[in-house]
Amino acid sequence: MGQALYRKHRSRKLSEIVGQEHITKTLGQALKQGRISHAYLLTGPRGVGKTSIARILAHEINSLPYSDDAAHIDIIEIDAASNRRIDEIRELREKVYVAPAEAKYKVYIIDEVHMLTREAFNALLKTLEEPPEHAIFILATTDAHKLPETIISRTQRFSFKPVDKDKVVKHLAEIAKQEKIDISEDALELLAEHGEGSFRDSISMLDQVSGQGGKVGLEDVRRQLGLPPAEAIEQLLDKLDAGAKPADMMRTLNQLYDQGYQPAAIAKQLGQTLRTRLSDGTLGVDHGLALDLLRRLIDVPASPEPASLLEIILLSSLPAPQTVTAKPSKKSEPPSTEAEVKEEEVKPEAPPSQSATPENNIELDDDVWPKVLAALKNKHNTLYGVARMAQPELDGNTLRLSFAFAFHRKRLDEAANRQKLVDIVETMTGQKIRIECVVDKSVVPEPRSEVKAKDLAELSTISNIFGGGELLES
Repeated sequence: MGQALYRKHRSRKLSEIVGQEHITKTLGQALKQGRISHAYLLTGPRGVGKTSIARILAHEINSLPYSDDAAHIDIIEIDAASNRRIDEIRELREKVYVAPAEAKYKVYIIDEVHMLTREAFNALLKTLEEPPEHAIFILATTDAHKLPETIISRTQRFSFKPVDKDKVVKHLAEIAKQEKIDISEDALELLAEHGEGSFRDSISMLDQVSGQGGKVGLEDVRRQLGLPPAEAIEQLLDKLDAGAKPADMMRTLNQLYDQGYQPAAIAKQLGQTLRTRLSDGTLGVDHGLALDLLRRLIDVPASPEPASLLEIILLSSLPAPQTVTAKPSKKSEPPSTEAEVKEEEVKPEAPPSQSATPENNIELDDDVWPKVLAALKNKHNTLYGVARMAQPELDGNTLRLSFAFAFHRKRLDEAANRQKLVDIVETMTGQKIRIECVVDKSVVPEPRSEVKAKDLAELSTISNIFGGGELLES
């Protein structure tokens, strides 16, 4: 059976560790000067060299050659996830006072030390407080915040950092050259980016894609990792920029689903592309809307219904300009006789409402809803994302908002949100109005004249997905 690449190319010396020079230089100098601590704490993300440095340090303290396959009787590795109880730590306390068999020091490497129980921590603390001269502890963890301060204070702590992308790419290229793996540079960059600063993860993915044989390109890596094509991600964001129809957005998402791409992967790639656009200034959508979208995409992978949540996020982010369908009133009817015309011409104008300012004196007519949405967007961007999904209808002093989905109606019907909308309308028009929110499955959040039969069918499918349930807000 072949050996995994990350084990085959594991560092054997402190000088071979890549990306943690601030740690390897300090430890190297301490070893040269003979300044050895009784306890070390190595903290940081996964796959950045904590275990490798712990093993190298344990061997170099004892002036022993290090080989990944070699085991030494005086270097004891303990997995705290499997030996987390107080009984195992008590056994350690009993054996730690036994002198080393061959080496100068007996070294205990405790990996994932944060998994120990409280009682086990208390037992370990006693040993760390008064260790025998021949005993050295090297603790490693990815979750240092879970360790008691009493443990941390009795160790020399070294904080590891994610490895820079350029260093990961260079290291992967060296491994690929040694293993005779023909892979493009952009494919290596994608592996490094997907590894998120972890050498082990990046090398494992290189091992995985090398199995296909032949030249490994960028799209080969995307398929192996289950990442949607960059063109499809750009297409989704372009639809947001251009204000595409909901049915068009759903069609693109369904195509990605049919090709086997998972909602979590789509959301992650959308977030990365959105961050890139924000940083290089090529963002097409509103800045505040983009930040809200970026924040909500983070919740998709952890959701119990990632596909539904992703669809809700994208559909609610689509710009959908609305028009108010106002019922005709007697005031809008043309005068029927010449006498009525004369009477209307000489009729003095009513004084402006006291609550309306000159710049905000807007009649409650067909143009009011887009202006209300614009004001809402400036003041309450999240609420704006919900309000623009409504189909408005003006009936006297009642503004009826019809939603296709119950979770939109529920959100806007909250007392605080409804009052915000009322305040904006009354400030702009100077008229007292009443907001009424209803659910109407036939509502399409765009002008009905632009909706084709096929689009309506697909929107009906979306409604069936959500059913009558409500979205549990995080």
